[in-house]
Amino acid sequence: SFIIYIFNFKIYKDMKMYTIVRKDLKMGKGKLCAQTGHGFIESYKIYLKKFPEYVKLWELTGSAKIVLKVENLEELLKLYEEIKKEIPCVLIKDAGKTQIEPGTITCIAFGPVPDKISEKYVKNLKLL
Repeated sequence: SFIIYIFNFKIYKDMKMYTIVRKDLKMGKGKLCAQTGHGFIESYKIYLKKFPEYVKLWELTGSAKIVLKVENLEELLKLYEEIKKEIPCVLIKDAGKTQIEPGTITCIAFGPVPDKISEKYVKNLKLL
């Protein structure tokens, strides 16, 4: 088992988890952090069950978490539909207790995955 991890480490050494948020919502810093946190946690739970080897390698390589942005809901949903065709991707909706309306889609999240998988989805996005 350990030898398999070492072998996979050489192949998949660049593992990252991503959350992509909507810029148009203009969420406060605290709200933004909470929403990305929800995304990371929900994605982690899914990948721990479906891709435990990715999670283990991600944990062994620094647990990188990246937050990116899109302009609006339309861009976010388009990206979500593309990603979920290949790998699990979660859609985060706000409960509506503070700054935004209940059910508002705030972000998506996926990973941890190797860069060779995520690159095609995130290469044209900017850091938040």
